Amino acid sequence: MTTSASAQNPLERDENWTNPLRDPRDMRLPRIAGPCSLVIFGVTGDLSKKKLIPAVYDLANRGLLPAGFGLVGFGRRGWSHEDFADFIKENILAHARTPFNESTWEYLKGGIRFVQGTFDDADSFKRLSDTVSELDEVRGTQGNHAFYMSIPPRDFPTVSRQLADSGLAKSDEGAWRRVIIEKPFGHDLESARELDRVVSEVFDPQSVFRIDHYLGKETVQNLLALRFANMMFEPVWNSNYVDHVQITMAEDIGIGTRAGYFSGIGIARDVIQNHLLQLMALTAMEEPVSFSAKDLVAEKIKVLSAVRLPEDLGAHTARGQYAEGWQGAEKVNGFLDEQGIEKDDTTETYAAIRLDIDTRRWAGVPFYLRSGKRLGKRVTEIAVVFKHAPHLPFQDTATSELGNNAIVIRVQPDEGITMRFGSKVPGTAMEVRDVNMDFNYGNAFTEQSPEAYERLILDVLLGEPPLFPTTREVELSWEILDPIEKFWATQPQPQAYRSGTWGPQEADEMLARDGRSWRLP
Repeated sequence: MTTSASAQNPLERDENWTNPLRDPRDMRLPRIAGPCSLVIFGVTGDLSKKKLIPAVYDLANRGLLPAGFGLVGFGRRGWSHEDFADFIKENILAHARTPFNESTWEYLKGGIRFVQGTFDDADSFKRLSDTVSELDEVRGTQGNHAFYMSIPPRDFPTVSRQLADSGLAKSDEGAWRRVIIEKPFGHDLESARELDRVVSEVFDPQSVFRIDHYLGKETVQNLLALRFANMMFEPVWNSNYVDHVQITMAEDIGIGTRAGYFSGIGIARDVIQNHLLQLMALTAMEEPVSFSAKDLVAEKIKVLSAVRLPEDLGAHTARGQYAEGWQGAEKVNGFLDEQGIEKDDTTETYAAIRLDIDTRRWAGVPFYLRSGKRLGKRVTEIAVVFKHAPHLPFQDTATSELGNNAIVIRVQPDEGITMRFGSKVPGTAMEVRDVNMDFNYGNAFTEQSPEAYERLILDVLLGEPPLFPTTREVELSWEILDPIEKFWATQPQPQAYRSGTWGPQEADEMLARDGRSWRLP
């Protein structure tokens, strides 16, 4: 008796058959990582405690991690696996975004391991290799392991070489190994290239993920949707209508206990070189052919390559150091009075620079980037400020309180978009005044936005690189900042500004020379 073709198993009949529920166009199923583990170096640091560990738990709580998942900590403390699990649970309870779920915790706890050791000890990495091999057998991680370097940049080369020497950097066929590197990637162009050379000797370029957590924020990604999914914005997103762009990242905290890291680095290397230049590139880039990593990077590189520095860096850059003052109701110390800071330290805690982009779209439109500590409040925003209308058929008195139209993308903390435009004041007289129209993520969507580190860690485990800066982007960013840093090195002490204010006087003077003023967030 023969079997008809129609009765055959469809999988045997058609080799090209695919599961329709795995169609990338299907938005019903979330992206879930395959079997793997995450190894964290520097697991007892603030970044790990407040961001990485909670992000891993939140991913697990949302069902985005596989059943075969392991979490490994590497550190000097003499902990057992149980001690490390207690440490993780403590920080989940303190910092996780989603509610604590006992079943999620029990599933996660089964894959938690701790390896005691130091970065210069080869035996420690042999134990680490044995630990991930054990996870392959017990948790089914299948040889897929990501290494998160939440450590000072000076230790990147040492850890990279130890991973290579212990065989951890290379995977068997069909498996993967990836490395995640926190910023800053070097402290200038030369050191960035040397660091990239060392890391590239150990890992394949496509396996290196440089973290910029700002690129994982929902609002930053929504910037692309705002520009390219809406016809009403893109036609005016150019020098014909835009007067200038301000990109601000303000913090209301000081350096805290980070004197050892911050002194000699400064806010420009810490924030402008990576976060703000990436935000500028996304704001100014042309529409990509697609939203693949290759096409997005190509457009960002065009922007960074077209950046032109001001001829007079003294007139178009500014820097400062916070002095004592009041932050809200609390009296705070100045930078030079912080523990671990020398009295003659010239590290800046505030920096502002003007950049121009030599493309047809942005010719003549200055981009002002500023960042600082101990400012008026914590906020990160991109403000696209438009030119005045060419003709106002009103009396001067009617428009005396009318400013420039603006689109403001709020990156944090109140994620959303504000549009500022002129409207008539109710009454018998013709009076036009600025008003705001506001879109807030928290009010518009029922789903809470995930933390940036959730998105970025998941992208690493999935092997999706669109939100990670490439080697060329890092090099171009240093090429922009290095001449400014060299100029500042020839200048005297940065200008002091009182804590709780919006920076030094010379920053206001910098914009006043161009006939503009800083926006008050």
